[in-house]
Amino acid sequence: MQQVTSPWQHRTVLLHEAVDGLWDPAVGPHPQGVYVDATFGRGGHSRLILSKLGPEARLVALDRDPEAIAHATQGPDAITDPRFQIVHAPFSSWAEVIADLGLGPVHGLLMDIGVSSPQIDNPERGFSFRFDAPLDMRMDTTQGESAADFLARASVDELTEVIRTYGEERFAWPIAKALVARRDEGQPVRTTGELSAVVARTVKTREVGQDPATRTFQALRIHVNRELGELEDALASALKMLAPGGRLSVISFHSLEDRIVKTFIAKHSKEEVDRRVPFATPKPLMLHAIARVKPSADEVAANPRSRSAVLRVAERTDVPWMPEPELSAGRAPRGKGGARAGGRGGRR
Repeated sequence: MQQVTSPWQHRTVLLHEAVDGLWDPAVGPHPQGVYVDATFGRGGHSRLILSKLGPEARLVALDRDPEAIAHATQGPDAITDPRFQIVHAPFSSWAEVIADLGLGPVHGLLMDIGVSSPQIDNPERGFSFRFDAPLDMRMDTTQGESAADFLARASVDELTEVIRTYGEERFAWPIAKALVARRDEGQPVRTTGELSAVVARTVKTREVGQDPATRTFQALRIHVNRELGELEDALASALKMLAPGGRLSVISFHSLEDRIVKTFIAKHSKEEVDRRVPFATPKPLMLHAIARVKPSADEVAANPRSRSAVLRVAERTDVPWMPEPELSAGRAPRGKGGARAGGRGGRR
């Protein structure tokens, strides 16, 4: 287990809004409720949740970053509350974790999607182009393929797909071509500085104030950590595991994530009328959309990294869970990192 020595600090975004979204404000937390913080980070949400729960309630947290687990269990900031338990696991597996612990149903699920400030600010993690460091980008450093390893083996087409789909980068193909050309010359990209330099030479125009490498770094991080597939899996489990009246509270930080959350909530909370059968019985809805919240001007001023955050809250209805139908034969499968195989690659 890694020791807690990190000097990098993390400001929890939409702290009170996200936690308050876990229950009806007129009722408060369930006295014996089971709550899940699926993305512990540095524990800002978990600590606030615990301060509001009764003595018989439980809070289970997950994180796939060993540093986050160490922060929760070691040192002066360790959480020793007997109502709390943390598990080293990706947030997509939260339902399996709850089942393995013999708990459930769940009365509130919180997910704060994205990279934490300590991950970005620690050069050794390789998330940022602000430092020259090994190009890792894995949230769980104990397993999986690093960004450098992916660049060392990926074809031009695969790189183009990832950078275009997850970075929404219009220069995806020339960037991919330049990266593979450098590799073929015996100089594979292994550091953040090398990647940033290749992209800067390839991308000649960019929005004012944005580094040319921003979109490529985002794309590789999302691919390496399978972030969109993780989110889709975690959301799907909410329909099965949330108790009637249980709440889902999700913070996302870019349009690709938020689109997934927005679409998921809308799909299960809005009635769709089939014009071919206008008088058919409406489909039972498993969610009720509660709120969409953006950070206040004061929060953005105090923490500029919060400016793109969006919180969406939904509540589980009492409609019984039914499994989703299997994918149609015409739907393209996902690749290793969560991208669609083949095609030009749409948005997440």
